[in-house]
Amino acid sequence: MTPSSQLQIGGKATDLTPASTEAESAKVRERCRILGIDWLEKPPETDPEAIALLTAEVAVRVRAVPMRIERGRLLVAMFNPLDVGAADEIATIARLPVSRTGVEPDAFGELMRRAYGTTAARIAESLAGNAEASADETVHNVDAIEAADVHRMAEQPTLINLVNLFILEAIQGRASDIHIEPFENDLKIKYRVDGVLIEQPPPPKHLQAALIGRVKIMAMMNIAERYVPQDGHITLRFEGRKVDLRVSTVPTIYGESVVMRILDKSSLPLDLQSLGMSQSHRDTMDRLIEKPHGLLLVTGPTGSGKTTTLYAALSKLYDPRKKIITIEDPVEYELSGVNQIPVNPKRGLTFSIGLRAILRQDPDVVLVGEIRDNETVDIAIRSALTGHLILSTLHTNDAISSIGRLVDMGAEPFLVASVLEGLLAQRLGRRLCSHCRSEVPLSDETRVRLAPAEIAAFQGREWKAVGCDECNKSGFRSRLGFFELVRMNSSLRQGITKNLSLSDLKDLVDEEFLNMRQDGMLKAQSGATTVSEVLRATQDVDDARH
Repeated sequence: MTPSSQLQIGGKATDLTPASTEAESAKVRERCRILGIDWLEKPPETDPEAIALLTAEVAVRVRAVPMRIERGRLLVAMFNPLDVGAADEIATIARLPVSRTGVEPDAFGELMRRAYGTTAARIAESLAGNAEASADETVHNVDAIEAADVHRMAEQPTLINLVNLFILEAIQGRASDIHIEPFENDLKIKYRVDGVLIEQPPPPKHLQAALIGRVKIMAMMNIAERYVPQDGHITLRFEGRKVDLRVSTVPTIYGESVVMRILDKSSLPLDLQSLGMSQSHRDTMDRLIEKPHGLLLVTGPTGSGKTTTLYAALSKLYDPRKKIITIEDPVEYELSGVNQIPVNPKRGLTFSIGLRAILRQDPDVVLVGEIRDNETVDIAIRSALTGHLILSTLHTNDAISSIGRLVDMGAEPFLVASVLEGLLAQRLGRRLCSHCRSEVPLSDETRVRLAPAEIAAFQGREWKAVGCDECNKSGFRSRLGFFELVRMNSSLRQGITKNLSLSDLKDLVDEEFLNMRQDGMLKAQSGATTVSEVLRATQDVDDARH
């Protein structure tokens, strides 16, 4: 199976890289035992000279990695050592007899990454050809290329491999997004890892039309249309798990810019502790989501992890005795045991219309992806009043501001006071790599950015990022949240009913309240993150108590 055939156009999930079920792997392993073929549980050490005998493109296609040469034979680690045809092809290319060794699926993926970690860059270089000689002709005439020609170029096997390997490397590198950005003289590829864009070795500019065309074909988009934004979807399997890609294109002056959002459920932390929430906040959240009715809002800007937090709350809430329904735009991850509805405005299914229909389904818990308008706010509040627990999100800078936003959208203050149970605001920062982080004296640069009380709390020390193989030399691995959680009390309810100002409402929150910056600073003190990450993520939050 070649990479070009492993990724299917359309909605059916097919393999992008070698993958098998446990049962299939067990069958291959048992067959190898009978035949006397060795089987490895961990990635073996490899000899660069042996790896050089097989190009990255061939290695990915035949699912094999040369390990070393022993007594005139090439020892090869194979995903499926029973594939005699692949072994024969390797022997022909390397001009050496081949000895096969099996490797566990997860270990094989790691081995492939170590041996051919820059596969996409290498294939892009091989495709470059005489790009420089024809640069002027290809760069400035992208629009002149006919759709049929783009389709033909996008179906070239090597080009297909290149696109597949860009996606493969991004998933292996824990990226959340792939950005393809066209400029006047080059085409940039960037992966967003832990919230930060990392530029990759660029493919040649003359591949722009074919590369973007290939992505659009995979996402079932119209490749002939280049002047309006388009949205698409790719479903694939990677190392035995399902991965979805949401694809978006927009026209720019030098061609279409493409962003692929990678939705990998296996990397989704579905518990509040993994998200970085403190024990006190988790205890409060547990009490809030256990309420039989009411409204719980999670607020923050786009990309702050609101949906992930709500998914984690739903996972904790799940009980076969409860009917849980969500309406989302779009459904980002499939949750077991939860009825999930995707918004479809083109067919007349909006949040407000969907929410009305959901209430006729006799739900116990309802997740509304986002409260966007007056109608949705009105239905959500009335649903909470009539015995439903409603979870939803808003775009506000802090927790208390959500109250003013609800009132601005037409909600009566006395109704907001009646149904609101909790407000959670959050931001995301990068988590320090636990393998290489280092504690150092508090620098002058850090001191000038902190309040006196914060400086005292650090006791002259701070944690810094270093960088190692585990974190790809970045010093960070994954992200964590900085939270502020407001639990409704009688004083707050009275203040909302009286329509007090936000500053007055902030004085009515519980004494143990911590804002996002304060929560982040506690995590920086413990070594979970750095001071600079907290300040970057919470720069719009006051450093005072409220």
